[in-house]
Amino acid sequence: MSYQISRSAQLASAALDYRAARQDMIASNIANADTPNYKPRDIRFEDALAAKRAEIFNDNKGQLKLAQTNGSHLAPEKESASIKPTLYYRDGHMARNDGNSVDIDVETTEMSKNSVMFNALVMAKKKDSAIFRSVIEASQKVN
Repeated sequence: MSYQISRSAQLASAALDYRAARQDMIASNIANADTPNYKPRDIRFEDALAAKRAEIFNDNKGQLKLAQTNGSHLAPEKESASIKPTLYYRDGHMARNDGNSVDIDVETTEMSKNSVMFNALVMAKKKDSAIFRSVIEASQKVN
């Protein structure tokens, strides 16, 4: 893992990874708009991102911490390690005669929404790093 300036930057990096994966999934749906029997897929990552947030910010919310009484015992597995983004098929769109149910209007709308969220995360990371950079520069001027 690369060095992170803050815990919020670490969470934003995880969110960027999930948004990039979703963008690839939507692009794949658009590319397969003419593939017979293709069903559009999407990725749901809200639960995985919430688990990542709890891990980063040590947000245990009343969970009992397991003790390891002997160094040779297995360490308890983190619950968030098993939570991964969920891949699912989008339902509710009418299939064409060839069985394909990709709706280009829906896909381009979802791609636009995802791009806006991705760009907002990039801007937040830039602003976060700019704050730390200005503090470092200001402290160098004092010396």
